[in-house]
Amino acid sequence: MPDTNGQSMKNESPLCYSSEEARTVLDSLSAHIAIMDESGVILDTNRAWRDFAVKSGMQKDYTSIGENYLALCDAIKGEDGADSRAVAAGIRDVIDRSVDEFLYDYPCHSNDGPHWYYMRAIRMSGDGPLRVIVSHEEITALKLSEEALRKSEEQLKQQKVELEESNIALKVLLKQREGDKSDLEQKVITNVKEMVLPYLEKLKRVNLKPKDKTVVDIIDSHLNDIISPMMQKLANASIILTPQEIQVASLVKDGKASKEIAAILNVSETTVHFHRKNLRRKFGLSNSQTNLRSYLISIS
Repeated sequence: MPDTNGQSMKNESPLCYSSEEARTVLDSLSAHIAIMDESGVILDTNRAWRDFAVKSGMQKDYTSIGENYLALCDAIKGEDGADSRAVAAGIRDVIDRSVDEFLYDYPCHSNDGPHWYYMRAIRMSGDGPLRVIVSHEEITALKLSEEALRKSEEQLKQQKVELEESNIALKVLLKQREGDKSDLEQKVITNVKEMVLPYLEKLKRVNLKPKDKTVVDIIDSHLNDIISPMMQKLANASIILTPQEIQVASLVKDGKASKEIAAILNVSETTVHFHRKNLRRKFGLSNSQTNLRSYLISIS
């Protein structure tokens, strides 16, 4: 019996369709579809299958009918050999009823660009002779999207690595900056204590006019604010000290006795004891055994 293209079958008669609508439906599908017998011989193909064969270089009226699809797959060598052998093995599993369905996706690139296809082989239902339906659906758009997503994920991973490296470098720089800041503060403190405060103390012992004495006191107060190494930690601990308490705390930390502090600040020793008591209260040093100087050194 001639097929739909007027060609004679090589091994079997073409399939008979129950209606013209069935043929129309088959030819309307975008998937490339072939129907083959239990030996792998192609019994019929749809329009998409035939059009693809012509596009791939076959003659215009080529239908693939009568060709042994399994033999064609087995014969392919080179880069496509592994995929072809996998397809042939999968179809044989369907024919042998080892599996109900075989699925496979593979590349099939051409001169107009990359292409990928999704192949499905399944036995035709019914009580007649065993027939296997093989379909190939192009999934190039999906593969290109997956590739774009993969590249995007790789870029994100690389950006994450670069960001982590930048964070590490930034932490190192910040740590170095903190170290430089501490060194600079220490130098300022040392220079002020050794080169400024001694002369300031001498000025305070001189019989100055009230106006001049006020200026000296202001300078002394501000200098102590600047050189106090505890100021930042005190602020972080939300502890508020008066300017004179800061002066007393700094001198206590330096190991000065109450009498010496009184002389330096030009106040009574009772006032110094008052400030020391307030410092202990503000620092929460309720235990009388806790040494104020030791505590101040520990937080500086």
